[in-house]
Amino acid sequence: MSSVAADHGNPRTEDAQLVVRELGLRDYAPVWRAMQAYTDQRDAAAADELWVLQHPPIFTQGQAGKPEHVLLPGNIPVLPVDRGGQVTYHGPGQIVAYPLLDLTRRKLGVKQLVCRLEQAVINTLSAFDITARRREGMPGVYVQDAKIASLGLRVRRGKSFHGLAFNVAMDLEPFARINPCGYAGLEVVDIERLQPGVKLLSVQQRLISELLVLLGYTNHIHSYCAPDGLAHE
Repeated sequence: MSSVAADHGNPRTEDAQLVVRELGLRDYAPVWRAMQAYTDQRDAAAADELWVLQHPPIFTQGQAGKPEHVLLPGNIPVLPVDRGGQVTYHGPGQIVAYPLLDLTRRKLGVKQLVCRLEQAVINTLSAFDITARRREGMPGVYVQDAKIASLGLRVRRGKSFHGLAFNVAMDLEPFARINPCGYAGLEVVDIERLQPGVKLLSVQQRLISELLVLLGYTNHIHSYCAPDGLAHE
């Protein structure tokens, strides 16, 4: 998956609707299984959804992940998953957003989706007076040379799952136990180091608003309820 520097137009449909679920702190594996199940079971009429949450500490290794990029995981579990990309870290204080979209119905390509996810983070950071950018050939969002958001997607039968991880106010030490996204020595940063005191909830609400606009949804349903298959995990 490559970074995309520019994009043209938003995919808009008059009756487009997105179910936005804010799910709090959730273990990674049950959420992953629920994303897979929703993607596999959905039909042409199924709503697109955006799941926004945090995970307890875990390293996830993408399909092309090389074991040498996991250096000293210690007591943090390492889970191979079916997204693109290499190894990354998830932990409390990091906003994770999973767009479960019917890309075929939305007439949205994978590169366009990557671009819009990155732009939503860039716009959100700008709202908090932080200037961010893309880096050619390195998907994600960067402040100077430090990575503040990672992307890793999977598309199956024209449907997307997995998504982005956005560092807000977290313990960054675990990133030193890996080569983040497969890059040795890559610096990682969060909003707290750049603008101390910014509230995670404020960042989350701004990110959701940016995603709604950039992904072209004219209205949405907001929910704090877990989807089927996750509620009883």
